[in-house]
Amino acid sequence: MSDSATIHDRGYRRYEGERSGVFGAIRSVTWHSIRSVLGLGRSARHKIFPVISVLIAYLPALVFVGIAALLPVDLVGQGALPTYADYVGFIGIAIVLFCGLVAPEVLVRDRRNGMLGLYLSTPLRRDTYLVAKVMAVMSTLTMVTLGPPLLLLIAYTFEGSGPGGVGDWLILLLRIIGSGLAISAVFAAVSLAAASLTDRHAFASVGIILLLLGSAAVTGALVESAGMSSNLYVFNLLGMPFEIVQRIYGQPGDLPEISTTLVVGANAGWVAVSTAGVWLRYRRLAITR
Repeated sequence: MSDSATIHDRGYRRYEGERSGVFGAIRSVTWHSIRSVLGLGRSARHKIFPVISVLIAYLPALVFVGIAALLPVDLVGQGALPTYADYVGFIGIAIVLFCGLVAPEVLVRDRRNGMLGLYLSTPLRRDTYLVAKVMAVMSTLTMVTLGPPLLLLIAYTFEGSGPGGVGDWLILLLRIIGSGLAISAVFAAVSLAAASLTDRHAFASVGIILLLLGSAAVTGALVESAGMSSNLYVFNLLGMPFEIVQRIYGQPGDLPEISTTLVVGANAGWVAVSTAGVWLRYRRLAITR
């Protein structure tokens, strides 16, 4: 190393670039979180579960589109292929995998590696930080809940198996968007609530999956074996989101004995309770900057 090296300037220079403020910070954290969830820019092991979830969600749609394209019979109109409402339940395993194994990374990683304190040293506050994280989970989750039905709609339309008129087509499009956002909101809220309680990704994943499967098993046992009221199914965190999808499409669903009002209220209630739980947890969380 040369002995002639010198320091020419030790002065402080202010940042003179563009300042995007709170909205820019939210946008940046949302995009970074989406990349983290999908494993972009990370090692291959972080991409395994996102890829598996997406494949499980889209592969049946591609198969159904191929069948509809190869066979001259209108299999969609004859009911030989799953309806749009049934398809969401058909890929339920992909949604559960995503919620349990992928979504917790959005909150857990920041608390584990100390990034949360760094984020809060920016224009972000705790509330706006959580808004960015919710947007990230919702955006990625809609890849699984909204993308495949939209693919089916577009493909069936080109194959001549779509809705008969423009009005029917638009109504179906609105139902697809509404059902995708509804089921994403419930599962995103529940997964974030569970992830806010622990700094270990594995614990959060196990907790989410046990909560979803356990609530389905317990409510099923109470109603079917113990003969209790069917309204207890509102505590079935796994079944209620899929039930609201059926109601959005105008179908009776798997639980016709429960009113649509109660189904909507149950899903809205779980979103509200989960959101409040995350907010209270982060409001009381001690953060070192």
